[in-house]
Amino acid sequence: MLFNCWKCGKKIEYPSGSRVLRADACPQCSSDLHCCRNCQFYDPGKHNQCAETQPEWVRDKKAANHCDWFQPNPILMACRSGPSDAGDTKNRPDSLFKV
Repeated sequence: MLFNCWKCGKKIEYPSGSRVLRADACPQCSSDLHCCRNCQFYDPGKHNQCAETQPEWVRDKKAANHCDWFQPNPILMACRSGPSDAGDTKNRPDSLFKV
């Protein structure tokens, strides 16, 4: 299975049939991988921000949790090609006004 870290965009690959464990972390940014933000059911527009009908409520969507419904989100792979360029975006407006 192949997906990207929700936080930094690092490509994560797990052997087929293996599961993302609660303690697994991104090798690049050390963020938790078994969290709502990496799950295919994560949907900010749904009740509890989850498209699954029977999950327990999770307070911190960015932290590891014990949700049994967790499935890595393969769409994250299509959305990101690498780390975000948030630093470049922040500096862009400043560069417009410099002489």
